Amino acid sequence: MNRRSFLLGTAGLATVSVTGLSSCSSGGSDAGSSGGGGGGDVTLQMVESLTNPARSKVLEKLLAEFEAANPGIKVQLVSPPTEQADQKIQQMLQASSGVDVLEVRDLTVGPFANNGWLYDMTAATEAWSGFDQLTEQAQKYSKHSDGKTYFIPYGFYGLSLFYRTDLVAEAGFSGPPKTWEELLEQAAKIQDPSKNRYGYAFRGGKNGNGNVVAAIEAYVGDSIDRENAFKIQGGQSIFAAPEAQAAVDTYFELFRRASPPSSVAWGYPEMVEGFNNGSTAFLLQDPEVIATISASSTVKADQWNTAPLLTGPSGKASQPVATAGWGVAKASKNPEAAVKLVQFLSGDASTTFAKENSLVPIQKTAGADAFYKSGPWASYVTMTENPDTYLTVVQPRGVAWWTEWSTKADSDVQKVLIDKLSTADLLKGWDAYWTEKWKG
Repeated sequence: MNRRSFLLGTAGLATVSVTGLSSCSSGGSDAGSSGGGGGGDVTLQMVESLTNPARSKVLEKLLAEFEAANPGIKVQLVSPPTEQADQKIQQMLQASSGVDVLEVRDLTVGPFANNGWLYDMTAATEAWSGFDQLTEQAQKYSKHSDGKTYFIPYGFYGLSLFYRTDLVAEAGFSGPPKTWEELLEQAAKIQDPSKNRYGYAFRGGKNGNGNVVAAIEAYVGDSIDRENAFKIQGGQSIFAAPEAQAAVDTYFELFRRASPPSSVAWGYPEMVEGFNNGSTAFLLQDPEVIATISASSTVKADQWNTAPLLTGPSGKASQPVATAGWGVAKASKNPEAAVKLVQFLSGDASTTFAKENSLVPIQKTAGADAFYKSGPWASYVTMTENPDTYLTVVQPRGVAWWTEWSTKADSDVQKVLIDKLSTADLLKGWDAYWTEKWKG
């Protein structure tokens, strides 16, 4: 793995309207059924997970290009609301109906593959000339832990700190925070509910556990196992490390001293909107948010920027590699056409998709693009150029129980926020959970 890559984080995308949802209904056609255009044309149904309107438009444009180059293949794009998408995809896969090509995430590849729902693209990928044009990171993550190819990444996510340059300066600070403790200090000073001004866009809702883990991984940076970032060197879980207690205490103080009360339930859409509408000064998120904030009518271009991921007392931050991509349903009646679409989307089209969605690209040639070296992307360059500070690590997202873990962890975060669980007991429970799973 290329340790100099600036790849990390986890994120969902905002809930939006559905494109072509009729194909999800009880009257929808089966996966791989012939289209209505006659002439034996193949119709593929493609389902995305991390839906938003602008993203769907980009996909529709790329799919139109694919159809123009492949007259015998038509593609119907299905775009369920984000909060329901993975469940909808799972239902389709279980029913062996309604999906040929699908968005596969590092959060879902384990359960989907474990249930035998994904088509193995190994042979087709090895024969595909475009595979050599992918970055080392993209090639690596096209292989599952069992050695098979169930999806090809379309890009990578990377956490950075979005911050209000004007509010930081007004509060008397010379620049953005570099550590978790500095974030707490600055966010608490900026906080002024009487002005509808809050320090931090806290994620208390779905997938809120991810930012808790990010803080812990920074605090244990000196001893983290970079190949399994839920462990420290020696095999113990990071949740049992002595530094973990200080990490979670600092993190939850952000909620108590520097966040809107309503953020107890904030998921991705709400926390991004909190920064986008100017009510919060700091946001920890992935690069696709760059496009959203750039289009804001409230926060102007000279009022915000991004900074590198926050470090812990170790002086290090851990950057979990996070990705998603396109795969094929095992039940597809037209796997060859479906694989052809995946390869198209993984070629030059992937750079268009990455730019439009602010993702780290998968094409080797895209890395030299000036687009990725200026403005809000500069923080990612900083992290890339300092690999000993911003450690690239791998979280165990491919395990079959990851969804179970995420549900449990989110529930525990909620309990801490409403004072039904102590941070010490949260860590004790998380350590016990992973220790038991690893025994199996």
